[in-house]
Amino acid sequence: MRRNCLVALAAIAALAIASPAHAHIIGASGAGLTRGFSHPFSGLDHILAMVAVGLWAAQSGRPAIWVLPVVFPLAMACGGLLGVAGVPVPGIEAGIAASVFALGLLIAFQAKPPLALSIALVALFAVFHGHSHGTELPQAAAPLLYGLGFLAATGILHLIGLGIGSVMRIPGGMMALRVGGGSIAAAGMVLFVGL
Repeated sequence: MRRNCLVALAAIAALAIASPAHAHIIGASGAGLTRGFSHPFSGLDHILAMVAVGLWAAQSGRPAIWVLPVVFPLAMACGGLLGVAGVPVPGIEAGIAASVFALGLLIAFQAKPPLALSIALVALFAVFHGHSHGTELPQAAAPLLYGLGFLAATGILHLIGLGIGSVMRIPGGMMALRVGGGSIAAAGMVLFVGL
């Protein structure tokens, strides 16, 4: 229980120091692996969405607990390739805000749709996140390394969400998780207002 509290406190601290700006407004110019790895931690929208994927996966149980955190980076990479290729995807900013809002609601209401629907939702949200960052990759000094760093950091944020999600095993933990989901959804609404 103490370890779960420490993980939760570390996640809250990471959220508190992140800037409220969208993660993708920081350019990738001159970037490589280190910049790609640090970039996801610079925007609240990306942090909240990635942690929420882990939280929802933990709340959903098997097989979602391992499927969703794998699907997201794969679909995000596909969205990134669309961005690199210059393929337009409408509503990127709204899609990113919607991902934070919807994932928060899914956690708050303990939604457990069929796995195929969960995968489709997570993949759709990932395409928006990936596309917004993929448009930066051509500017990077080492695009492949930047992308790999970005994907690794995304995986770590998923793991943080999975770790926080383990609080549901303690008394009152599920309620805390649901309140956290509501808070994430509220942050998603703030992101919408900021568009």
